Amino acid sequence: MRRVHVMVHGMVQGVGYRYTMRMVARKVGVAGWVRNLHDGSVEAEIEGTQDQVDEVIAWMAQGPPGAQVETAMVTDAAPIGERGFDVLPTGF
Repeated sequence: MRRVHVMVHGMVQGVGYRYTMRMVARKVGVAGWVRNLHDGSVEAEIEGTQDQVDEVIAWMAQGPPGAQVETAMVTDAAPIGERGFDVLPTGF
């Protein structure tokens, strides 16, 4: 299993990024969460197989129609055995 923390910058709020990501994540079968941050970025953690995580990261680098992703910074995190994928409240 692999878990990653991803920070996405650009025009990624107000374009359906989080809810589309939840649909993509559930379809691919990864666990984790996504949320907006007050600085206009999107933060997420994704856990699954290497291929599953790579597929979601590739989607995150593009985002939904209307998004303009400038950067998607990925760092490894320790897997925690999480289940399900949720949209969390806005964080700091």
